[in-house]
Amino acid sequence: MPAQLVALCFDANDPHGLARFWAGVLGWEAADDPSGGSTLLPSDDTGFRLRFVPSEEKKTGQNQMHFDLTSSAPEEQRRTVERVLALGGRHIDVGQRPEEGHVVLADPEGNELCVIAAGNRFLAECGFVGAVSSDGTQAVGYFWSAALGWPLVWDQDEETAIRSPHGGPKITWGGPPVAAKTGKNRLHFDLAPPADGDQQAEVERLLSLGATRVDIGQGRSGHVVLADPDGNEFCLLPSA
Repeated sequence: MPAQLVALCFDANDPHGLARFWAGVLGWEAADDPSGGSTLLPSDDTGFRLRFVPSEEKKTGQNQMHFDLTSSAPEEQRRTVERVLALGGRHIDVGQRPEEGHVVLADPEGNELCVIAAGNRFLAECGFVGAVSSDGTQAVGYFWSAALGWPLVWDQDEETAIRSPHGGPKITWGGPPVAAKTGKNRLHFDLAPPADGDQQAEVERLLSLGATRVDIGQGRSGHVVLADPDGNEFCLLPSA
């Protein structure tokens, strides 16, 4: 059994405030979080939670990952944009073109998100959270497919995407050119070892797939911090 994706984590200056924003956007419920931050539990088939962990670092540059939110009709896209703005989001320009049809917004701490126009065939089978859209190489798409045991559902022109066999959003990587990494990513995945395995064995498996060990000052948290082949950090939690 491979590792399980249990959370997408946001470094947040105001974790509780940012959780309230995303709860309002997604309709997810809040839960206690051991970090002193906040957790949201999915109310759909997303399959992983959102965690907002305290950080004093300010956001600089564009995130490596962002949500693509889907729309079933133009009116739904408009309502989603209005809801994001009413909750404290804002419009931003990341070089998008009007003909692309999606609306690019940012949450109150500047984390990007896209509201996709109705009729997007690539996300047609997905729910409201259509994709975790990522900047990354083809190699990193292959790595995460093997790491999570999720099949590739797109592999063309160095763009890749994977999706859980149980449904939920796709995770996509846009291929080259990939932006140079500067410092620790603001968003990262938390993985749990397989139910029938242990943390160290899973670390060794992930290293064999191309991960590397990194030190971000985690200390004695019990988490093992690794990076994928593009250098993006992720955490492997202790065995249950």
